[in-house]
Amino acid sequence: MKNDQLVKQLIKRNLTIATAESLTGGLIASKIVEIPNSSKILNESYVTYSDEAKTRILGVDPMKIKEYGVVSEEVAKQMVIGLKVKTNADICVSVTGVAGPTGGTELTPIGTVCFGFIINDECITKRVMFGDIGRNEVRNETSKYVFEFILDNLKD
Repeated sequence: MKNDQLVKQLIKRNLTIATAESLTGGLIASKIVEIPNSSKILNESYVTYSDEAKTRILGVDPMKIKEYGVVSEEVAKQMVIGLKVKTNADICVSVTGVAGPTGGTELTPIGTVCFGFIINDECITKRVMFGDIGRNEVRNETSKYVFEFILDNLKD
């Protein structure tokens, strides 16, 4: 599994990881800690499900939420930057999205997820449309995407 590969790669490279999760509710961190020795790479992670938590814990500007929507690359970027400041982990990941079955809009339909990554000191954002595949499937696909993206972007 990708989570197993990621943990092994991060241990091998002596890198740490932290997550700021909204729609996944800690699923990404949970999949990391399923793997033995994950304590070598994961020190802390946050479930920032509410807008208030994103603002209070990660320093997301409430005006950015209002302007762009909570499910936006702009908010995902602020989340991941706030996570980096808070944890100083080598790799930081943020996710915010609409898992469904309600909450979607014309501009942000169910299955929309925005990601923020800081890898190799580079900040990258992505917007992925998983579609209305079911609440838990959106959450699972989000976690898979995170592991694959990080593995694909680790530099030797």
